[in-house]
Amino acid sequence: MRFLGFAYRFLSNFVFLVVVYYSLNFMDKYPQRATLAILVLIHSLMRAVSSFHSFFFFRRIERLEAESRRLTAMVGDGPAATGARKQLVNDVAALRRDGEMKVYIDLLFLVLVVLLCISKIMTD
Repeated sequence: MRFLGFAYRFLSNFVFLVVVYYSLNFMDKYPQRATLAILVLIHSLMRAVSSFHSFFFFRRIERLEAESRRLTAMVGDGPAATGARKQLVNDVAALRRDGEMKVYIDLLFLVLVVLLCISKIMTD
């Protein structure tokens, strides 16, 4: 299921890149192409800001994981309770790492879209 999430994120970003590429290539007049490229750049900027905000959120979750591990080690209610808490903290850590990987995939494709838009603005 984990790899399916990565594949979906990759595929949806790839489709976005293809749509931007074909949209920019089918524009005949330079002003139209430049306007579309600028609009796509604005959209990419908004998505990049959202992605960087996600990194801030993931960093906060990482702090909570460390604090939970520290508190679990201090409490020591027994092997069953400690095992359940450790499993919960490990599951949260795995979800955080997967989320970070998805944000990296998003940023990779956003960089490609930005490079494509800048190249279409610079060329006639």
